[in-house]
Amino acid sequence: MGSIKLAQSSSVDASISVDRIREAATVIDPVFLHMPQYECEQLSERLGVTMVLKVESANPIRSFKGRGADYLLHRFAAKDHGFVCASAGNFGQGMAYACRKRGVPLTVFAARGANPLKIERMRGLGATVILQGDDFDQAKDAAKQHATQSGQNYIEDGRLGPIAEGAATMAVELTEREELDAMFIPLGNGSLVNGIGTWLKHASPKTRVIGVCAEGAPSMALSWQAHKPIDAPSNSIADGIAVRVPIPDAVRIMSGTVDEVMLVSDDEMRNAMRYLFLDAGLVIEPAGAAGVAAIAKVASDWSGRRIAAILTGGNLTEAQVRDWLY
Repeated sequence: MGSIKLAQSSSVDASISVDRIREAATVIDPVFLHMPQYECEQLSERLGVTMVLKVESANPIRSFKGRGADYLLHRFAAKDHGFVCASAGNFGQGMAYACRKRGVPLTVFAARGANPLKIERMRGLGATVILQGDDFDQAKDAAKQHATQSGQNYIEDGRLGPIAEGAATMAVELTEREELDAMFIPLGNGSLVNGIGTWLKHASPKTRVIGVCAEGAPSMALSWQAHKPIDAPSNSIADGIAVRVPIPDAVRIMSGTVDEVMLVSDDEMRNAMRYLFLDAGLVIEPAGAAGVAAIAKVASDWSGRRIAAILTGGNLTEAQVRDWLY
């Protein structure tokens, strides 16, 4: 069996550049840029902080993942054999959208229990979706094996700089307006927090960067504390951040981009989803609401301060909307 053909070249590696973040903000497909960001008065009153929401569900894939995927394919030249990746659903949609736009084939591996709405949308965007494994990390192993056998370029979210640089364009947009005391960021594979953290350390160093993991999937929190990858069981409704096996490059970069990592429970994320629905009229999935859940948990420590939460996605099935929002 041959080696995995990693989607990496001299211009695409794990490093994250402020200059490339600036470039990404000018070349990413406009359908993903400048998503709504505003101060939510009702939620601010509820939590006792000045709450700024960055709503990344108002685009064709209802997720921020289109930013990084589009910039990755902008940067990556070798598209002849297509790509293969693993996804809980949102990154796969971002890759599918970017690949369809360029006429490039994509295969996505997802766990057998993945969100059926996300699976349907990946296929609707033209991706070949293969369900394999009991969780995201098992699906990732299957994707790597497929890449070895097929010759497709293997894409690993969290390992490639352009994905983080594309995600960081959210921070560019947020810091164009006014200074923030803190930004609470859902923490999965690390691309989002590392991209945003890189930009904030450059453009707004007073802004505290706080990653938020699911209590039932604490591997990235444990890894950040230990300064090395630590595997941990993953059992959470927040599929977008339910990481069991951390990516070493992402953990390494976090030491310079993240000031704190918090854990939130499934119940706390469900409560935050309801707050967002009641106070802002937004349908946000558990991982997307993790930042608000963390803010609610420590709101008294941030009383009167200006805080942003990245609402990373809003892909919920009808049953999930019924069970979690009502």
